Amino acid sequence: MEKNNQLRLFREAFYRRERRSVPAARHFTAQALCAWGVADRQDEVLLCVSELATNALLHGVPPGRGFRLHLTFDQGGGGPLRVEVHDSGGGNVRTPAPRPQGEDEGGRGLLLVAGLADDWGVGRRDPGKVVWCEFAVTAP
Repeated sequence: MEKNNQLRLFREAFYRRERRSVPAARHFTAQALCAWGVADRQDEVLLCVSELATNALLHGVPPGRGFRLHLTFDQGGGGPLRVEVHDSGGGNVRTPAPRPQGEDEGGRGLLLVAGLADDWGVGRRDPGKVVWCEFAVTAP
């Protein structure tokens, strides 16, 4: 779904709890960026979408549920590109991101998001949470 409200662009999609949802979310985001004419920072945005979607699947989506991806961009007002991943599961996300220990194979996703995005955070929703990040991008 896409809405255009005085140059504030918005797209959202729902994904089920399955592995193919992560590449689907990344592809959906790439299409939105292309349609909106956002050419800079695409790799950073797509990596963060992958990390947030993966975290939602691993830690935030109970069986039988899914997650929602929201993308917003204030094309006319110079506002940031915002990525939000909404899930309905429990679990806490801490800001700043916790540091992985030693040989841990996981636990670096939020560190990547924190390092690549201009801002990020966590909000509550009922049920679940919203993990978001923002990027300053050049409007076409």
